[in-house]
Order: sequence, then C-alpha cells, then structure tokens
Amino acid sequence: MSFSAVFILDMKGKPLMSRDYKGDLPSNCIDKFMNIVLEREDEGSVSPILKVEDITYMYIKHSNLFLVAVGKNNPNASLIFAFLHKLVRVFQEYFKELEEESIRDNFVVVYELLDEIVDFGYPQFTDSKILQEYITQEGQKLDVAPRPPPAVTNAVSWRLEGVKYRKNEVFLDVIESVNLLVNASGTVLRSEIVGAIKMRVFLSGMPELRLGLNDKVLFENTGRARNKAVELEDVKFHQCVRLSRFDNDRTISFVPPDGEFELMSYRLNTQVKPLIWIESVIERHSHSRVEYMIKAKSQFKRRSTANHVEIVVPVPSDADSPKFKTSVGSVKYIPEDSTVVWYIKSFPGGKEFLMRAHFNLPSVEAEEDEGRPPIHVKFEIPYFTTSGIQVRYLKIIEKSGYQALPWVRYITQNGDYQVRTN
Repeated sequence: MSFSAVFILDMKGKPLMSRDYKGDLPSNCIDKFMNIVLEREDEGSVSPILKVEDITYMYIKHSNLFLVAVGKNNPNASLIFAFLHKLVRVFQEYFKELEEESIRDNFVVVYELLDEIVDFGYPQFTDSKILQEYITQEGQKLDVAPRPPPAVTNAVSWRLEGVKYRKNEVFLDVIESVNLLVNASGTVLRSEIVGAIKMRVFLSGMPELRLGLNDKVLFENTGRARNKAVELEDVKFHQCVRLSRFDNDRTISFVPPDGEFELMSYRLNTQVKPLIWIESVIERHSHSRVEYMIKAKSQFKRRSTANHVEIVVPVPSDADSPKFKTSVGSVKYIPEDSTVVWYIKSFPGGKEFLMRAHFNLPSVEAEEDEGRPPIHVKFEIPYFTTSGIQVRYLKIIEKSGYQALPWVRYITQNGDYQVRTN
C-alpha cells in the first residue's frame, strides 16, 4: 500500500530533488520516466500511472514541475494521488508559489518536510499548521532535536494545545450550490443540491462542539415526526468528527481545528424548483438582425432576495451594433465571449423582470447553428437554503466553562445552472 520514493522533476525530466524511503529501487529508475511519458504522449495515450516491469510511476504536473511517486508492484493509487495533491498544498502554504525556483530556493525545508510527512513510504500527517510549529521557513535545524508539538503525539492531531483567545467565537456557514438543467420547454432534466458546512473557530483550549441538524434519520430513530426534516446523502466529514458517535445516535460531535475548515459536505438528488425561472424568445429577421426577449422570474419567497444575479445569454459570434432595454439592472455585451450579461444587483422573491436585446448581423447569410448554447444563471441568496436544512443547536463545551458566541449563516448560490433555449 506504500510507495518507495518521491521525485520532484523539472519539465525536461531532470531531478531537482528526491527522497528514497525504502532503498528497493534501482538508483537510475527515474531516468526512464520522461522517455516513457514522451512515448505515451506521441502515441496519444496519456495516463498519470505508468508501469514498466515491476515498477509503477504515479505523477501529477504542477506549474513547471512533475511530482512523481515510484513504487514496486501495485501500490495504492488513490492514496498516493491524494498524497501528491496534499504535498502540493503543503508546499504552497510554505512557499506561496510552487514552481522550480521555489524548490531550488528551499531545498532544506523541502527535505525536512518530506522526512516528516512520509515514514518508510507511508504518508503520515500533512497538516501544515502543525508542521509549521517545528519546521520553519528558514529551514534551520537545532543542535538538540526540538520536542514535537503535542498535536503530533496526542489523539487530536489537528489542533494544538494552549490556544487562547480574548473573545471566543464560532462562525458556521451552511452553503448550498444548486445544479440545474432545464430544457427549452421548461422541463427540469437534472437537479441536485451540493451542500457544505464551513466553520471558522476562534476558541480557547480544547473545546468539544456538538452540532444538531434537522436530520430525517435522527427524527425517525427517536420517533419524532418532522415535516421539515432533511434526508442527507453522500455525507463526508472532516477527520475531527467522531464517526462512531454519528453512526450510533446521529450526533455530530468534534474537537475542531483552530481557524477555518470544512466540517462536512453532503448532496441531495432531489427535484428542485428553479429558483430563478428564465423564459427566452429569440427571433431572427431575414438574417440581418436578431432580437432577444429574456424574462426572469424569482420563484422563492418574497422575504428572500437574490444578490448579484447574472443572466449570461449566448449570442451569434458575428453580432454587432447591440441595443438593450431592460426594466431593471444593467446589460453588457461581451464580444470576446459572444455573450450578453444581464446584471441585477438585487432580485427580490416573487418578482419578474424583462430584458430586450437587438443585434445587427452581417448581410452575408450565416448558417443557423444546429444548437444554441444554454443560458447560464449566477446568483447568491443569503439567509436561505434550498434543501431546508437547519442548524437546531451548536453546543460548545470546554472545561474552563467560558461563554462563547456561535454565529450561523445560510447561503444558497448557483452551481452549474443552465437553461436551454432550443
């Protein structure tokens, strides 16, 4: 399940640095890597996994670098690619930009990181906040080995002990993105909600937090019928959440990392009523001009408001002389993208607005496209969730007994939100 070595190469395949963890590979094994990559590209076969005899190369490209993990036989590919991407993030947090120059300028730090992050080919902990406690940017080593921070040795490896704040606060954001595809006749072809609960934690000590949601499974298990309960799918938690506790009684209990992190994500495959309904009428006149009439209607409650709404309408690439008329907002023609963007700063619920656009077309008749690109809609609705998910409580328990302020915010925004016009 482990790998044998890590190499960082420039774009010509020249090794900038490497770390051999097991000593079971030929010393020149990386010399073959670039030739194999070039051969596969010439053949039109590009794969991030290359196998030659009993040696497997797994690599990612970043900026002007190759990061390559090499192992024997069949190493765990998903684990290794997750490690390589995490390694990129750690380097970026240390050096801001990860490129050939930053590697050359920080050899000592990179070697120290590779030694701490991996042990005998097995990835260990990769939390840069913890690493920065004892591997400094300057890369200077002490004569006496420093004592590792408590987070490396205790059960809560994602949080340091002794964190102190004058004001203890927790900010929790429930953010939902709506993915929607509607055909020209108004039928919803695809819809789903992708949600995430993101937190910013500024709490002293080692607090335990307990989060309660209007979870359908919880209410059913406890015999409490609720109309507004939500059935979450594909739930993924941050490593700090006690999964056994959640499996037993659906309680989300955790000791949080300090600062910003994503506590959980979820998905709901459900029929979503389009929050912003778009109707379009497109008329071509003798191939000399084209007119658009776009009607937008907000289909959410009047007490909610969508902010920064953008309705992106595709137009012919040869259109010119734009003229616009709208009852609200502003309209801008972006010729390099062949689109018109109708921007509405504030779109209250239950409202309907109209925009007309007129373009001249060249006198030479252009062929009618078989299919027009869809209209895209962008928006953000604060204090609102499409799924109806609610934070029922957020309890903060810390042995010193301090008082902390929890702040909860809900946001719904567009994901891949498309409306076809034909």
